[in-house]
Amino acid sequence: MTDVETSTGTRRILLVEDEKPISDAVAAYLERENYWVTAAMDGQEAVNEFSKHHFDLVILDLMLPKIPGEKVCRIIRESSDVPIIMLTAKGEVEDRIVGLELGADDYLIKPFSPRELVARVRALLRRAHIDSKPQREVLEFNELTIDLSGHRVLISGEEIDLTASEFKLLTTLASYPGRVYSRMELVEKVLGYDFEGYERTIDSHVKNLRAKLGDDPRNPKWLFTVHGVGYRFDSPKVEAKDAAD
Repeated sequence: MTDVETSTGTRRILLVEDEKPISDAVAAYLERENYWVTAAMDGQEAVNEFSKHHFDLVILDLMLPKIPGEKVCRIIRESSDVPIIMLTAKGEVEDRIVGLELGADDYLIKPFSPRELVARVRALLRRAHIDSKPQREVLEFNELTIDLSGHRVLISGEEIDLTASEFKLLTTLASYPGRVYSRMELVEKVLGYDFEGYERTIDSHVKNLRAKLGDDPRNPKWLFTVHGVGYRFDSPKVEAKDAAD
């Protein structure tokens, strides 16, 4: 498959799927929505394409020839926070959690509806590229600084790389310190849709976020688990810079 003609503002998607009928069907649905699709049939081709071009989103099958999807995800995450949707034939929860812990933002289990995949793509791209006006432009919590408009997070002045989902999760919690969010509330706010069974997805994103922030879950500084409910963000001596309306 070759790339479709692009136009200004068209989102570029790397579709990594070794089963050609599935790849062709998904590409057709995406192109119908005016996305520019580049298809890769194995892990090595995916890595090569990603190194040569800018992509706004990656759809990544786990079961790939040459380089498995898990390794492709790790390679991409070494240099980019591009949104990643994983496709997997594995139905076990733990198998899906592994993909999320590698840095994927979302997953779909085969067989899946191409229409649902397009909806997931649309939600992820909307979250990654269209920011609503924040209440405050910069949030400061001692050494932790969250630049909402600049989409940056710094610890002691050093920037850390977060995926779109991790950034949305952090800003959702940090915008209202002390408020407890249930896992389902966070699914709706962070992932952009409400599907039962996705609460474990939030647990994986929290785990990844804690690791990047250096926040020990046994003695947390910012991200607190509220057992049986969900999560809250808190920090002593909170300071905040309010943006002008």
